Amino acid sequence: MADARQAAWQYAQKNRERFLDELIAFASIPSISTDPNHRPDMQKAAEWAADHLRNLGIKNVQILPTKGHPVVYGEHLEAGSPAPTVLIYGHYDVQPPDPLDLWHSQPFQPTRRGDNLYGRGVSDMKGQVLAGLDAIEAITRTGQLSVNVKFIFEGEEEIGSPSLGPFLASHKDLLASDFALNLDSGIITPDIPAITYALRGLAYFELRLSGPASDLHSGIFGGVVHNPAQVLCELIAGMHDEQGRVTLPGFYDKVRPLDEAERAEMARLPVGEAFYLEKTGAPALFGEAGYSLVERTGARPTLEVNGLLSGFTGEGSKTVLPAKAMAKISMRLVPDQDADEVHQQLLKYLESHAPTTVRWEVIKLAGGPASITDRNTPGVIALSQAMETVWGKKPVFKREGGSIPVVAQMDEILGVNSILAGFGLPDDNLHAPNEKLHLPTWYRGIETIIHFFYNLSN
Repeated sequence: MADARQAAWQYAQKNRERFLDELIAFASIPSISTDPNHRPDMQKAAEWAADHLRNLGIKNVQILPTKGHPVVYGEHLEAGSPAPTVLIYGHYDVQPPDPLDLWHSQPFQPTRRGDNLYGRGVSDMKGQVLAGLDAIEAITRTGQLSVNVKFIFEGEEEIGSPSLGPFLASHKDLLASDFALNLDSGIITPDIPAITYALRGLAYFELRLSGPASDLHSGIFGGVVHNPAQVLCELIAGMHDEQGRVTLPGFYDKVRPLDEAERAEMARLPVGEAFYLEKTGAPALFGEAGYSLVERTGARPTLEVNGLLSGFTGEGSKTVLPAKAMAKISMRLVPDQDADEVHQQLLKYLESHAPTTVRWEVIKLAGGPASITDRNTPGVIALSQAMETVWGKKPVFKREGGSIPVVAQMDEILGVNSILAGFGLPDDNLHAPNEKLHLPTWYRGIETIIHFFYNLSN
């Protein structure tokens, strides 16, 4: 086994330039899922991924239709039972490159400058997809893959994966596996490997208030008619207390507490006040008392106002008492919270605090659960050991504050937990001009996945 592992590592070393050339070819396809004009490019990218799987000797490769862009599937099941089966997830679609004038090179002509490759999709996530495939190539070209692997690459992640849920539901048997390896993630710095083991969920609402039948003259009716904009501000202000805690009734009842071991692990993350101040440009930080910054952003629930609209907002002045006011409000949820229950908590808050001088309604726009993976599962242990081998230090474990819908969908529909293990960096400019991939970290990622599979087979 040691000789086979060494041979795979040497293969990866010798083929670095070819791996890079293949990434450049893949990232040259403008597979922009949100733009109907790029539908032919979406099909071309799916075919490129399918052909690449076939060239690796992957069996049963299919381009499967959905109501939107197709899903690419393949499998390598030579290990048989009782070897574990890993479902590798990725996406081949990318964000639009706009604004084009801010790019220093053409977004779909990937360009190497120093240690970085610049181009749309090189990090998010065509580079991550190929890191996994390059590792599997290195193993199978020099020995045998001792675990079973299935592949699912979708083309709609950048538009919210609208077709993925129905696809998973209709292909449960095809996708049956022990756990998923989702490479759509990243690490902290080139020198600090990281494993993301939890994601927050989401509950998103629109709160609408109405008062008079139409906008009114504030001089004539102010002081007689309750201003919906003022009511909205007061309601929103009351949704947090002085300690930064959300005041919706029962909001924290199901929040899973952090144990001391997990808090100690999160404290290893090299992210402090200076990091957040630098990244945000905020004059000072804010949050729930009693919790560290990384705990607030990944392990505690939040309520945020995402937008406000009411009255006159144009140039100059207009003395209007608005008839309506609206706010977009989102909650980031942690394990054991439920979006439907949070919806009811919001309604109860409004029933208790909204005055009878206005009418109100809440529209639920989106919702999804949080996800968390046990850090002591064989897959996580195998990945942790692989990172330690490559980086020479133990990885830090982190919770992400955002949501990845596919992770929750795989859990709910397939009953499959996900390990998040990409090799992007915080400054890769995802979704922005001059997206880049740090090549030394990418090569380390390929080596990590090689060790991961050998560790898993043990």
